[in-house]
Amino acid sequence: MLNLERLRTLDALARHGSVSGAAAGLHVTTSAVSQQMTKLEREVGQQLLAKNGRGVRLTDAGRLLAEHAARILSQVELARADLEEQRGKAVGELRIAAFPTAMRGLLPATLASLSAGHPGLRVRSQEMEPQPAVAAVVRGDIDMAVVLDWYNKPLPMPEGLVKAALLDDPTDVAMPAGHPLADRDEVDLEEFADDEWITWAEGEFCHEWLMFTLRAKGIEPRIAHRAEEHHTQLALVAAGLGVCVAPQLGRDPMPAGVRTVPVRHRVRRQVYVVWRADADRRPSIRAAVQALQGAGVALGG
Repeated sequence: MLNLERLRTLDALARHGSVSGAAAGLHVTTSAVSQQMTKLEREVGQQLLAKNGRGVRLTDAGRLLAEHAARILSQVELARADLEEQRGKAVGELRIAAFPTAMRGLLPATLASLSAGHPGLRVRSQEMEPQPAVAAVVRGDIDMAVVLDWYNKPLPMPEGLVKAALLDDPTDVAMPAGHPLADRDEVDLEEFADDEWITWAEGEFCHEWLMFTLRAKGIEPRIAHRAEEHHTQLALVAAGLGVCVAPQLGRDPMPAGVRTVPVRHRVRRQVYVVWRADADRRPSIRAAVQALQGAGVALGG
């Protein structure tokens, strides 16, 4: 008999491409991964891993078994969904990730609603940027992720996921109160061609969107400061150190000395939740979607 947890370890190795990556994805130590693989090799009587420089790679037998492991684990998820559906109650554990402003603006009300309405459901939440969150859902490391599309730049979405809309999030430009455009009712992004920008880390989806959008308008952005959190960005704006885009979700309370002005051609983010199609029938998934949508409606989404 093949051990399911060892197949899960092999699947993680195939997906992450390294022992350390598999260990991080499974929340175990690298030695635990190595031990599980040694036991699995004994079970199947074949070598599944081979040395590759300082790391390892899957052998032909390892790749073949990893393909079967992915299908087996998907069937296990379907079985779990069927059993949960038959029971008809949202119970067990549900793991949700959300990008920072959704974690701040959507998740507290969502988690409180789930706790009150489904006492048998244990929800575990964590903050995660959209791209790694989608990858974590695909891998099965988490059950659901709250992610976003920008109006002109959708987030790449792999096959095998289901999505549900939560809200549209209007986005303004935040500037120091003494900025020449601070008293305007609307602004165009082109008007900030000479300003210094405060943005996210290099490679993050929202940073790439900002670069794409400004360059499409003929502006080569002058990046002065980078910060992960919107509230840190706004604090830098309040200190007179630049301007930033400021989505409305999760941004209150605004620091003193900052003025936000809408963009004339509306800049919006579409916020939605994604989960694996093979978990679609789980009552806990449906309960979480309903709670998230309720929180979105309460925010005016």
